[in-house]
Amino acid sequence: MPVEVIMPKVDMDMATGKLSVWHVSEGEVVAKGAPLFDIETDKAAMEVESPATGRLHNILASPGQTVDVGKPVAWIYAEGEAVGAPPSGAAAPAAATPVPAVAVAEEPAQPEPATAVEVAPVARAGDGVRATPAARRLARTTGIALGAVNGTGPRGRVQRDDVAAFVAPAAEARTTPAAPQEAPAPATLRGPAGDLAVTTRKGTGTPLVLIHGFAADSFGWMPLESELPRDLPLSRIDLPNHGRSPRGGVRDFSDLARAVRVAFDAAVDGPVHVLAHSLGGAVALALADVRPREIASLTLIAPAGLGPEIDGAVLDGIARASRAESLAPWLKRLTATPDGISWDFARAAMLARNDPAMRDAQLAMADTLFPDGVQSFDLRAALARLTVPTAIIWGRRDHIIPWQHSLSARGEMALHLLHEIGHIPHVECPATVAGILARNMRQASRQ
Repeated sequence: MPVEVIMPKVDMDMATGKLSVWHVSEGEVVAKGAPLFDIETDKAAMEVESPATGRLHNILASPGQTVDVGKPVAWIYAEGEAVGAPPSGAAAPAAATPVPAVAVAEEPAQPEPATAVEVAPVARAGDGVRATPAARRLARTTGIALGAVNGTGPRGRVQRDDVAAFVAPAAEARTTPAAPQEAPAPATLRGPAGDLAVTTRKGTGTPLVLIHGFAADSFGWMPLESELPRDLPLSRIDLPNHGRSPRGGVRDFSDLARAVRVAFDAAVDGPVHVLAHSLGGAVALALADVRPREIASLTLIAPAGLGPEIDGAVLDGIARASRAESLAPWLKRLTATPDGISWDFARAAMLARNDPAMRDAQLAMADTLFPDGVQSFDLRAALARLTVPTAIIWGRRDHIIPWQHSLSARGEMALHLLHEIGHIPHVECPATVAGILARNMRQASRQ
């Protein structure tokens, strides 16, 4: 049977998405995990990876077309599998011709250097360079010509990380006279950094570092990012065995914290704000304990490490799930009520978890950090030693880590207990979390 390719749901309130470009033509072979198409919503643009290896057929959505979440846009057939009409009585597919070049009105064609590397003919945007939407946005904001950036994606496609890596040395090489009496230039973040994947967004002001929780990745911050100022510089760290970071053994919590610290040290130049969730919150606490001068403020969402209790079955279930049907019941434990996670959301989440090596690495990591369903590390002493402005956010209907762990906080720390919210407030009520974060950042700037 062919594998259905659907329009994924990438945030909680997304109902439709616009397919902006196909990276694979009708009848072309695609590998599982390779870029398949890009989508745009009113909040973000992202790349969707192929859910299977095979040949793409029965394309139903053309570039520029808006599609309901969960609806099929094409099918992937195994090599040698007979191709007929679209399965399940779907409507007739879009014209089965090689994907045309997509004109991007807001991006006038850039003159390309004569030494630009040639790649195989594929669908390209108006400037003739194959690049993800995120890479194009970062290139526009930094004034970088995409033709000068070496792409590391399939067929030389320029990724956001490629632009970020190109921007860092270029920025250091430039010298801009400072206006008299101006405050020092804001800190900047460079990425990728260390051994872990670090993605960045340039902007103005003190940067914000984001550290996700167990079995999540940097894309999990998208609902919150839509509520943050668009010019706020960001740096997102993928934990080991998550997202685009390397797979490998984590011996204990200290080993995990050390890996993130190496990435943080390589990425940070000057004080930054830090926002972290769950296991990432524990890592951020350990980081603040040894790098207090580098952290302007700390905002923790349901941080681990403040007590032994944790629903280890949920962590194990999410890490083990190999299909959306087995993933969805565990995801529903993350929100205050089961209806907080839709079937479409579960299917989209599974697309990011199709790598068996990643799932195996996360299972081993969970067994190390949460043996027998308890937290093996205790950061209450580190919490007591904190000297940076700190806010803790916790849902009172958190089924994963009891909100009562927050009572370990000292009296001068801001504690926000949210009613009818579960373990992922940054997804369930991103505007509320963004407001709390902004207040804590402002408090830090006054000190």
